Amino acid sequence: MEKKRVAIVGAGVSGLTACKHLLERGCRPAIFEADKLLGGVWARAPDCTSLQSERPMYQFSDFPWPESVREVFPDHRQVADYLDAYTRHFGVLDCVRFGHRVVGMEYVGVGEEKVVEWEEWAGCGEAFGSPTVSGVSLWPTPRATSSPLTEIAEIVAEIFPNLKTHVADFVVLCIGRFSGVPNIPTFPPGKGPEAFDGQVIHTMDYAKMGTKKATEMLKGKRVTVIGYLKSALDVAAECADVNGTEHPCTMVVRTKHWIIPSYYAWGFPIANLYLNRFSELLIHKPGEGFLLCLLAIILTPLRWLFSKFAESYYSIPMKKHGMVPEHSFFEALVTCLIAITTKDHYKRLDEGSIILKKSKTFSFCKEGVVVEGESSPIKSDIVIFGTGFKGDQKITNMFTSEYFQSIAVGPISSTIPLYRECIHPKIPQLAVLGYSESLANLYTAEIRAKWLAHFIDSGFRSPSVKAMQGDILEWEKFMKRYSRVYFRRSCIGLLHIWYNDQLCQDMGCNPRRKNSILAELFEVYGPHDYVNLHPK
Repeated sequence: MEKKRVAIVGAGVSGLTACKHLLERGCRPAIFEADKLLGGVWARAPDCTSLQSERPMYQFSDFPWPESVREVFPDHRQVADYLDAYTRHFGVLDCVRFGHRVVGMEYVGVGEEKVVEWEEWAGCGEAFGSPTVSGVSLWPTPRATSSPLTEIAEIVAEIFPNLKTHVADFVVLCIGRFSGVPNIPTFPPGKGPEAFDGQVIHTMDYAKMGTKKATEMLKGKRVTVIGYLKSALDVAAECADVNGTEHPCTMVVRTKHWIIPSYYAWGFPIANLYLNRFSELLIHKPGEGFLLCLLAIILTPLRWLFSKFAESYYSIPMKKHGMVPEHSFFEALVTCLIAITTKDHYKRLDEGSIILKKSKTFSFCKEGVVVEGESSPIKSDIVIFGTGFKGDQKITNMFTSEYFQSIAVGPISSTIPLYRECIHPKIPQLAVLGYSESLANLYTAEIRAKWLAHFIDSGFRSPSVKAMQGDILEWEKFMKRYSRVYFRRSCIGLLHIWYNDQLCQDMGCNPRRKNSILAELFEVYGPHDYVNLHPK
């Protein structure tokens, strides 16, 4: 194919594997990375941060982990080294432009009113659409000297001398959901951080400090962490290691979550209950036919039994501390709202180096944090928000067009409108990789990148806009059926095989990857099953 210019925004897991597969297709990808390091969230993480997926499930199908890494859950340095080795092995590093932050994107060609009228994606159902070009404003990328956008680039340079314009035929957003725009709770006037005499930061700021600075900040301080998922748990663990019981770390828990030590319940691997084809027969699936629907209804009691089996084991240490979640273990898996505990988490709770305060709401005062049911505030020197990120806003902020900003992530009453969790039906020549989660993000990112590269290489045409929107609606119904208030959390965790089957069919590949009917039904699906996946 003609060497097309593809701009990839972000050098995390999705950006790196997208670049690798596009290089294999003869494209000219360029990765624009704001940081000086590759690896996305793995580049800067607290010391105790490790994988949430077991190592065999978190690897590229064509690039196994080195034999020197034997841990079930490798730490963030090992993950970063693995990604670096992958990048060098496949020649991706030469495509990365470090220190290049993308500050905006502008689709140039036909007017937006024409885009709205299109019944086919990009006007023709193909990756590069009609003879139009997508432009990406970057800093400090050299300005294009010869392109249909030269005049626009010159105007941009005159108005914003520190900005340069890069011209691309296609853009792949790989900016993830767990970085960039912190989710800071809002407070009534006088009840927020401004009322507090101490220091208030987000886990994003903490991760950027590095070990030495973070330790110095925590030492001898009364630290309160807001939140009870992965980033909050990591920070609390490090605080407990530094200060012990002398200055225990307090965690304000607004929502209880399934925080588990491993993926084994009563010695049985729960992957065998949730990550094979048989387990997916227990769930109503997007676009299923009558027989599959009937089967899901009949097998619903078994799904309930599987969840209760896991809960009976994982809830044992939680009951001691009053931390059993109100939602089921199954629901946590559907929404990817589950976390592996940091080492000795429950031991720290028992010894008192971490103290839990359960409260739906909280506010600040001069001395610290005020929570429900406490007559006095939690006296604090430092408060750290482990309250997640605004992934939706990250996507919206990338567009300069008010029209694209208004449709990019859809209304809050719907799921994020991405066909195959990758392409917005109404935004041409652009894909989003890495926003939707699974229970093993890396191998999901790889198969998506392979699917996208095949599409860009004219391997298949996209369905009509109407058909894409209909498919998105089916996935939305699935999320709303099983995940209640968390339906906007794009997660294919418990339907990753059903999802991968759709990508395989689009690429003309056989979705059945096992060598027998019994294996197809009951064996766990993972990266090893897609080693020889070659799109036709």
